[in-house]
Amino acid sequence: MAANALVIFAKWPLPGQVKTRLCPPLRPDQAAELARCFLLDTVERVSRLEEVQVWVAFTPADSEPRFRALLPASVCYLPQRGTDLGERELNIFIDLFEGAATRVAIMGSDIPSVPLAYLRSAFDLLKNPDCDAVLGPSSDGGYYCIGAQAGHAGLPALFEHIEWSTEKVMQQTLQQARLHNLNVRLIPRWYDVDTVEDMRKLAEQLQDMPNEDDAPRTRSFLEQIAFLL
Repeated sequence: MAANALVIFAKWPLPGQVKTRLCPPLRPDQAAELARCFLLDTVERVSRLEEVQVWVAFTPADSEPRFRALLPASVCYLPQRGTDLGERELNIFIDLFEGAATRVAIMGSDIPSVPLAYLRSAFDLLKNPDCDAVLGPSSDGGYYCIGAQAGHAGLPALFEHIEWSTEKVMQQTLQQARLHNLNVRLIPRWYDVDTVEDMRKLAEQLQDMPNEDDAPRTRSFLEQIAFLL
C-alpha cells in the first residue's frame, strides 16, 4: 500500500439520491448525470498526483462492481461504514492506517476543479512530524478536504460533537483539535458543489480555464444545461 492515500467519498449516482439540492432547476436524472461527471472528472484529476494512491470510499455497500466498471483500474476501493459522516470518515482513517498507509486525506467527489497544488500541499504538510492533521476550508463553513498522519491518539476527536452539514463544521473541528492537542494546518480555501450558486460558479470557472482537459465531462454537461442556469 502507498504511504499517501487520497480517498474520494462517493455515492452511486442514482436519480433522486444525489445532488438533490440542485433540483430544481435540474431534474433528478440531470442531477445524477452531473454527479457522475463530477466523480469521473475528480478521479481523473487527482490521479495525476504522484506518489498518491487514489481510493474511492463507496456507498451503498453493494455498489463496488458498478464503480469498478466506471472508473480507472488504478483506483482502490473500500466501503463507507458508520451511522453519520463523522463515523464514516473516521473509519476510513482507521482502515487505511491499519493497512499501512501513513498519510491519508479525504475529499468529496464533487470537486472536479480543485487545484492539485492544494492537495499536494496537504500531503507535504503531513510529512512534518509536528503536523497531525490538515483541513481545507470550504466556502460553506465546512471543509472540502481533511487529512491526517498515523499515530495521534486524539484523531477520533475531530469527528465528535460536530454538527454535520452546517456552517459550524470547520469551527467545531478546530475546537476539537485544540481540546485534544492536535496540531492542525490549513490548505487554501476551495468549494464543493452543493447548491445552484456553486454550480453557476463552477460553470463560469470552467469557461475561463484554458485547458480543456480540466473537468471535460463536467464542462460539457454544464454547457448542455446552460439555459437552466
